[in-house]
Amino acid sequence: MFSIPEKKSPAVELHAIKTYGRETAKLGGEMVTDAGYDFDQTGKTNVSLTMNPAGAKIWADLTRANVNRPIAIVVDNIVYSAPNVDEAIEGGSSRISGNFSQEEASDLSNILKIGKLPAPAKIVSDTTVGPTLGAAALQGGMWSFIISFIVIFILMIIYYNTAGWIANIALILNLLFTIGVLAGFGFTLTAPGIAGLVLTIGMAVDTNVIIYERIKEELRKGKGYIPAINDGYKHSLSPVLDGHVTTLLTACILFYFGLGPVRGFATTQIIGLLLSLFCGILVSRWVSDWFTTKKRHLNYFSKIANTIERKSNFKFIEFRKRAYVISIIIIALGISTIFNGFDYGVEFDGGRSYKIEFGKKVDVEAIRNDLKTAFEDENPIIKTVGDESRLDITTSYLIRDPKTQVADSIVEHKLYDGLKKYLPANTSFQQFDAVHKKESKKVLPTISDDLKKEH
Repeated sequence: MFSIPEKKSPAVELHAIKTYGRETAKLGGEMVTDAGYDFDQTGKTNVSLTMNPAGAKIWADLTRANVNRPIAIVVDNIVYSAPNVDEAIEGGSSRISGNFSQEEASDLSNILKIGKLPAPAKIVSDTTVGPTLGAAALQGGMWSFIISFIVIFILMIIYYNTAGWIANIALILNLLFTIGVLAGFGFTLTAPGIAGLVLTIGMAVDTNVIIYERIKEELRKGKGYIPAINDGYKHSLSPVLDGHVTTLLTACILFYFGLGPVRGFATTQIIGLLLSLFCGILVSRWVSDWFTTKKRHLNYFSKIANTIERKSNFKFIEFRKRAYVISIIIIALGISTIFNGFDYGVEFDGGRSYKIEFGKKVDVEAIRNDLKTAFEDENPIIKTVGDESRLDITTSYLIRDPKTQVADSIVEHKLYDGLKKYLPANTSFQQFDAVHKKESKKVLPTISDDLKKEH
């Protein structure tokens, strides 16, 4: 039987010190078979734990030798509880009583359960986005989505006349179906997800463009509307499928190997591509056939399209040698980039990244020099976000320090010290952390190596 004295002050985190002459504890977490919590007759919450036979014997000797003395429960060198031993405990079943809330009892029982894990859990990647920056990113993503949708909507009507309305109906249905599937499965809206939706718009329109161009070719040959539509859909099926299948394979590879935002982008793209095929081929064909049966033929030509096509005279064959030279230069530049190496971001190289809002334009070079001094000659990477009043600051200072929580605090205080004179007068660290630090991201070298391999 354990008991914990009544709490007199808020709990603090205690760091355990090894027992003199011992490298490990007498009783390890691997001997705990189960832990939970219940309520006694007075309504107080108790934590119970059960041990295997080997642990029960050690536990009996340990509690017998420490009656009226505390025994610490330690996980990853942190003391989570230190109850007093009321009496020797035989049989391996124990109960910790005290002034627990239900949440505290649940936390302690979970700690006792995870104590038997062979390795500690460690946060290897952490991202914090402030509400202001998050709202700005969402607004920017939505505006890019809306503008691209409106522009494509108008262009389809201008270029393909009444047939453009059919393409736009298929486009709207594609987006509604995609968003419906994402919402139905409970996916979270992210910036890469919005990028996937924008790309889906392009792929959906590309399907209709290929189909309509084939139909126009058949009409130019003098065929009637029904044969032209039939042959147009038949002959365009192969290139439409080729384009979607190759992109779909890429999206599947990204989904399988990617992590986090990459997988979110791939998920949106996979769903959008499949629905693009459905809406672009089946739905648009069904609407076209419906108009045809009503003897109301769609017009696939417009004055603007006809003018553009008449005046279009691209000399691809004549300029092929210049194209060869340009292609060789581009390939050479690409190969040189591979040999020279890439400038990895924090996701692939490990480090801490912070987006800082100053409220006014600042001298980037002066900040770079001050932060170099603050980070003990470690050169931070500084990029402007929008204008020079908001900076993205990346540093690898102390990223390999094993005490990551302590290192996080040290790095943020050094960042504050280096930026203090560029912030409004009398800005405290708490104000800097709550107001000026809009986003923070941390990736440890372990996960950055995994990301390099998977991408």
